[in-house]
Amino acid sequence: MISIFGGNLTWVLVTCRKQHTILESVSVLILPYKVCLCSFLLGCTLKFSCTSHFFIAATQPSTNWHLKENARDHHTSKFSSKELIVRRGQAFIVTFNGTEQPEQNLTFIAETGPKPSKLAKTQATFGISSAVSKESWSAVLQSTSSNSVSISISSPPNAVIGRYKLSVRSTSSDSSSPASLGTFVLLFNPWSSGDDVFMPNKAECDEYVLEEFGIIFAGNKNHINSFGWNFGQFQEDILNICLSMLDRSLNYRQDPATDVSHRNDPKYLGRVLSAMVNANDDQGVLLGNWSGNYEGGKSPSSWTGSGEILQNWKKSGFKPVRYGQCWVFAAVLTTVLRCLGIPTRTITNFSSAHDADGNLRVDEFYDASGNHLDRAADSIWNFHVWNESWFSRSDLGPSYSGWQVLDATPQEESGGIYQCGPASRNAIKEGDVDLDYDCPFVFAEVNADCMYWNYDPATGKKTLIFSKSTVIGQFISTKAVGRDDRVDVTNDYKYEEGSKKERDIFKKARKKLGLEDKFDPTAPTPQEIDQKPDISGKFKVAGPLEVGKDLNLILVLANLQSDAKTVHVNMTAWSTVYTRRPVHEIWKDSIPVTLSPKEEKQFPIKISYTEYQQQLTTDNTIQVTALCHVEGGIQVLVQRDITLDNPAIDIKVNFCPFALTAVAEKGGNELLQALSSPKEMFCSHSAMVHHSIS
Repeated sequence: MISIFGGNLTWVLVTCRKQHTILESVSVLILPYKVCLCSFLLGCTLKFSCTSHFFIAATQPSTNWHLKENARDHHTSKFSSKELIVRRGQAFIVTFNGTEQPEQNLTFIAETGPKPSKLAKTQATFGISSAVSKESWSAVLQSTSSNSVSISISSPPNAVIGRYKLSVRSTSSDSSSPASLGTFVLLFNPWSSGDDVFMPNKAECDEYVLEEFGIIFAGNKNHINSFGWNFGQFQEDILNICLSMLDRSLNYRQDPATDVSHRNDPKYLGRVLSAMVNANDDQGVLLGNWSGNYEGGKSPSSWTGSGEILQNWKKSGFKPVRYGQCWVFAAVLTTVLRCLGIPTRTITNFSSAHDADGNLRVDEFYDASGNHLDRAADSIWNFHVWNESWFSRSDLGPSYSGWQVLDATPQEESGGIYQCGPASRNAIKEGDVDLDYDCPFVFAEVNADCMYWNYDPATGKKTLIFSKSTVIGQFISTKAVGRDDRVDVTNDYKYEEGSKKERDIFKKARKKLGLEDKFDPTAPTPQEIDQKPDISGKFKVAGPLEVGKDLNLILVLANLQSDAKTVHVNMTAWSTVYTRRPVHEIWKDSIPVTLSPKEEKQFPIKISYTEYQQQLTTDNTIQVTALCHVEGGIQVLVQRDITLDNPAIDIKVNFCPFALTAVAEKGGNELLQALSSPKEMFCSHSAMVHHSIS
């Protein structure tokens, strides 16, 4: 190898050791100035010349990516990376060892993926132009000096996102190989009006793309609480892990080039990532576990941030992290989508239906003693957390653009794998369940009808206790923009519960799915649906709902008729997980009741801490049920789902140096570190955060 210096750049001629031979591919870009080179190899002289005047080195030129300035302009300053990270549809500046008259001589190549192709829009070749192009990649000259050139490079607003290689070559020599300028990462751009993810409200952009800390709501419809979460989308290596997720998807493994070519489309990426966050089909990030037994991993409730989960996934060689439940799946998907530039938030739906058979109806079964039977594929979860991401839907039309539902929790297969969405929120509200993707499932989550059955295991006979159309989809919640308050978005998913409009939309959805005219042997008869109960009942809370204290309730029964009623009441209490699957029986009792005409009676119930302490799951949930057998009338089911709060932890900090030293010496280093950052303490010690709405 012989190095010959010209100007401020290095020319390299690579020779083989065979006499009188020089390798054919000599990567030297010859530009202006008449130059003669002599290379002496074993007594043989190679001599060539060209008429032109400047050059770019065959070795990688020195590139200045202007990291600070570009990051500031592209809202990427929070990333922990030494690599240029920019957003599509917006110019960025790059300076490199350059040339005189670059507008006549330079061509740039930007390419991504394993098989870059102009046809697939994963490769772009462009020269220097006088103005930015809105339809394609372009370069505009900013300045030149004797030894460098600054170029403003712009990508189209629909460019494929991911890691790009940027190269430059001389147009004066078609055979010359391009010189690499390096790599950069291109992301979605919600600040650009031409991007599918454009979000016109700046405060919402800041919240749904740049905010690293958030609030997730949980509990049940009677007792909503919240906890903090560290999304950490800008933490070190998280962007690389997110890009690795895309390259480990089933779509990529089946057809890498085609998969990469679709990465300009947020709906495509959202769907792929909803599958990759769970591990059911593709060795994705998280393994779900709703058993209550979390041996071999971490309890889902112990996670407080996405960064640790994603880092653990990479460190393990991309083996699924154990374990996750719905809010963990949603939080990790929030991290990944915000990292890639798609505005995303978490949504909590209380009394959320899991409609396994797609009939927009959820069936629950109880035995004669009032025990909730775990025999149906359908279920009603105390709460369920999914995601909304903001982007346009060119496949459906502008009326369906905006917030799109994505769900990474593996509940039902879609297209043969566990993925869900994007389902247009507007389509859900209007009952347009025939549109892509997974609209029937999401519609049922917020608006299915409920059927409660008495089931006799001995005979297999089931009898409808009652049906209700106003149970599912309550207090649908998300975090407020710029504040830690709860915002109710229920009216964005459906019209007022029980209104004629809401019922008309429900019938429209059933008709679109062909359910109105389809015979369903499991459906209740019209007579069963129209039957009216003789009594009503409810459970009232009569004391604190806190772990470690007795649970005090009042069963209130009222006679709705003008004649006396005799009732036999079977009551049970079971510990459950938050999906309302019964785990352990805690308590049971039976009482005879006589109700005079129009009479209301109250019956106090006490479940002591000693009765439930060994049976309680980590979700701290208990379901209390009373099945009322009315002589000469229909049965009445009374139930309530209870979520117990953990005892409040009060931390009193004396900011005396000696006191802090003492804390550290006693093993309080983590707390000591957290105290220096209120937000870090908030998210890393979420047990200290209590926020409830009853």
